Amino acid sequence: MVTQKGKNVRVVGIEGNFDDAQTGVKQIFTDPKLRLEMAAANMQFSSANSINIGRLVPQIVYYFWAYSRLVKDDVIRDGEEINFSVPTGNFGDILAGYYAKHMGLPIKHLICASNINNVLTDFFRSGYYDRNREFFVTQSPSMDILISSNLERLLYHITGDDPEKTSEYMERLRVRGSYEITEEMRAKLSDFIAGFADEGQTAREMRALFNDGNYLIDPHTAVASAVWEYYRERENDWTRTVVLSTASPFKFAGTVLAAFGHDPDRPDRELEEELSSFSGLPLPAAVTSVLDAEVLHNTVCGKDRASMEAEVRKFLNL
Repeated sequence: MVTQKGKNVRVVGIEGNFDDAQTGVKQIFTDPKLRLEMAAANMQFSSANSINIGRLVPQIVYYFWAYSRLVKDDVIRDGEEINFSVPTGNFGDILAGYYAKHMGLPIKHLICASNINNVLTDFFRSGYYDRNREFFVTQSPSMDILISSNLERLLYHITGDDPEKTSEYMERLRVRGSYEITEEMRAKLSDFIAGFADEGQTAREMRALFNDGNYLIDPHTAVASAVWEYYRERENDWTRTVVLSTASPFKFAGTVLAAFGHDPDRPDRELEEELSSFSGLPLPAAVTSVLDAEVLHNTVCGKDRASMEAEVRKFLNL
């Protein structure tokens, strides 16, 4: 990200985690005073992540496409139910699957796979959402999230599309850091199965898929695969299941190599080349183009909303 060349692009790091970043961005987006200032300057905010419902729309297509390939290849018959296991952090990709199911796609279960930041697993098992817990930095960083933004959209649906009730739950989360849904709402979560994989299980799954099938995966995919394997054995559910793979293993070369006992504490280029040699896979062009790219952005700000807004204002000359 810090090598982006676009003249209309500025990259700003924050001294915090994903939850800190997303919370600050949401506060900035919803500030009515700033929104008016932006409008007066003929500008408005948008988001490329799943805060924006536009991110979910094309993801819905993935589920239909995967299903159609299974039918085309005679793996399943048309109309047969299947499961999807989804590595989940911000709850966007799996929510797209929820929408696909309610559009008519024959999905039996959506398996919500988390790492040890397993706030979603606890929620689906108990109906109690509690972000007041230790935050772990893991080998699957895109899932290191304790405030899953898109769960608010699911809450809206299971409240009977009631915006006021949804707002009440989100206010409790903001003030107390937790909320508990009703039994009636819990009954509407039957589309989902939830589980999590710890760091050891994640590494073992990366090794197992490569050693058994010569298939190299990244740690997020490993979480989804490990959770599915555990669920299948526990529940004896042998329904055909698609495991969503959401990133290239070369994006996490050090982590993947560490799972196989290699030293990850080396320069990125060395790690990338070793993973390519070890796996027999060519380095993706997207990786090679970045390895020698010049760092053009080095701005870092605090995780508080005021610091983040100041950087936005500076960039937009507001």
